[in-house]
Amino acid sequence: MAHSFLSGEFNDENISETSGLDLSLSAMACYPRPPYLPTFDSNAVSWILPFSDDTRDAKRMRRSSSLVESIRSNNSSLYSGGSSISTNILNSIPKLHFRDHIWTYTQRYLAAEAVEEAASEAMINADEGGNEEEGNADGMRLVQLLIACAEAVACRDKSYASALLSELRSNALVFGSSFQRVASCFVQGLTDRLSLVQPLGAVGFVPTMNIMDIASDKKEEALRLVYEICPHIRFGHFVANNAILEAFEGESFVHVVDLGMTLGLSHGHQWRRLIESLAERAGKAPSRLRITGVGLCVDRFRIIGDELKEYAKDMGINLEFSAVESNLENLRPEDIKINEGEVLVVNSILQLHCVVKESRGALNSVLQIVHELSPKVLVLVEQDSSHNGPFFLGRFMEALHYYSAIFDSLDAMLPKYDTRRAKMEQFYFAEEIKNIVSCEGPARVERHERVYQWRRRMSRAGFQAAPIKMMAQAKQWLVKNKVCDGYTVVEEKGCLVLGWKSKPIIAASCWKCLINSSQ
Repeated sequence: MAHSFLSGEFNDENISETSGLDLSLSAMACYPRPPYLPTFDSNAVSWILPFSDDTRDAKRMRRSSSLVESIRSNNSSLYSGGSSISTNILNSIPKLHFRDHIWTYTQRYLAAEAVEEAASEAMINADEGGNEEEGNADGMRLVQLLIACAEAVACRDKSYASALLSELRSNALVFGSSFQRVASCFVQGLTDRLSLVQPLGAVGFVPTMNIMDIASDKKEEALRLVYEICPHIRFGHFVANNAILEAFEGESFVHVVDLGMTLGLSHGHQWRRLIESLAERAGKAPSRLRITGVGLCVDRFRIIGDELKEYAKDMGINLEFSAVESNLENLRPEDIKINEGEVLVVNSILQLHCVVKESRGALNSVLQIVHELSPKVLVLVEQDSSHNGPFFLGRFMEALHYYSAIFDSLDAMLPKYDTRRAKMEQFYFAEEIKNIVSCEGPARVERHERVYQWRRRMSRAGFQAAPIKMMAQAKQWLVKNKVCDGYTVVEEKGCLVLGWKSKPIIAASCWKCLINSSQ
């Protein structure tokens, strides 16, 4: 079951013919009842629109008619008997400025892209053996409901969003097709966000959930299953360890600072593999290996450290382990003890995106501390997707693409009713989805970004890319580890990106400190 991402030439005329979507500026505003519901011809040519949260790209778009006129001319409802927008609501809508038109135009693009791709996914994943036309119609209906509900939640239309959520819950099944399952996770997120919606005119959300709390047994088990079954984390460990081994070549005293210790994953899998490689490689093994784990779960880290010390001893390597109890935002340079003459490497696996805030101050502070440590290399592994855009609808659409690909890959790896898959989806990936969809401000920690965005951030912080030259080894790793067909590795300007059928999932990159760079 493939996850399709189809492209074609884009223009307004083609879009209106192929998808039935009105993408004019006048039809893009945020209002209580979505003014569009896409209709898809079975022979339609699929298309994809460029995704971007950068308003500078959108500034080239032309301004069109007013919002009120567009609502009156395009008014429709998800249901054939839907009610029209009242004159009072229209009169209450404030006059839009040019930046508002730009924003709404961008959101319409994102909505159109999400509908087309998610619909393609839903149709592909229709239940086998059933009525194909009926399966396609159900998938299309589910896509439409999700997009309409996201718009209603964004517009704080609680009554309409609640009605849509009620229908979604009966169709988004935890043990259904891959798209039904991913839809169930987005329904959870939309429900949480709707419960926090304030009346129009009120400011922001006050979310109470934070998935960075100490994990429950279910979350720990889900993380373990993700590590064992999905290649995402293991791929990051593999690339990171190869970069670290290269940095440690010929060195006697080596030190790794591990930010987050891979979410507290038990047994220190990454460092067991590194210890093995250091012990087995040609030449003399290092006289001393130090590992410093940084995070809040120091008791768990110390247990992992004790296991690693025994494992390293059996391999003939002297390992020293220490734990620093601190989150990344409060980390200080003096917390990391550096011994004279040792080579330092900083390792970050799925961690730095949690400190990417709106102001960039938190991330800049962490990167400045890392820069002051003067590591030989900083290894960065992150989810490769745009889940940190400034607008809710944009994040929603991008997340729908990203997690649809992941759930599609799980479909290919595990049987339909496998409880392991349900645990991963509901206690790991669903937690990420809910955080992206329902949280704002400091509570929103799943702020994943694309490789090019990280490249800009790292450059501003005084780092330069150190290209990873191991494409052949990465492809061999996929074969050796019997990774499911459909996963691919590509090189993107010195970074290695693991993807599911052309959709990027995880990106690994390496960085060196620029000398005398401004912070």
